[in-house]
Amino acid sequence: MNYIEYDSPIGKIYIQSDGTFLTGLWFDHQKYFPKQLGTFKEDSVLLKAKDWLKKYFQGENPSVSLVPLKPKGTFFQQKVWQILMETSYGTTTTYKKIAERLSKELHQKHPAYQAVGMAIGHNPISILIPCHRVVGSDKKLTGYAGGLEKKEALLNLERKSKL
Repeated sequence: MNYIEYDSPIGKIYIQSDGTFLTGLWFDHQKYFPKQLGTFKEDSVLLKAKDWLKKYFQGENPSVSLVPLKPKGTFFQQKVWQILMETSYGTTTTYKKIAERLSKELHQKHPAYQAVGMAIGHNPISILIPCHRVVGSDKKLTGYAGGLEKKEALLNLERKSKL
């Protein structure tokens, strides 16, 4: 694994790749930050991610397809993260909507609200897999492994850029 650091307008970000895919993107001191990141070394995937972040923080909406992603997680987590990827720039969804959609797709009797929240919280590729776009049913900001102030800043950046 390789990693680099990126100084964003809202704090230091650590970006990790296996040389072929982006495998992680975390804010400094984020909840669930990995114990080891690998070797401090740039590679082409990390440079693509860095360029993507630069455009994003300049108010652009770069396509996530520009960076090959490979988050590690369970089947359930992967399904949740895929739904997150469908949440449009500058918009939000709720934990409830994701859980209800997933329960239909997986033919479950009851939505797994708590499991969805845990999967979102353990998203290893913040921002590109936009877990910051998930809010409570009452539209209030809740839970973000990077901190609520960062979640609010990301949402404000997207809303402002979308105008």
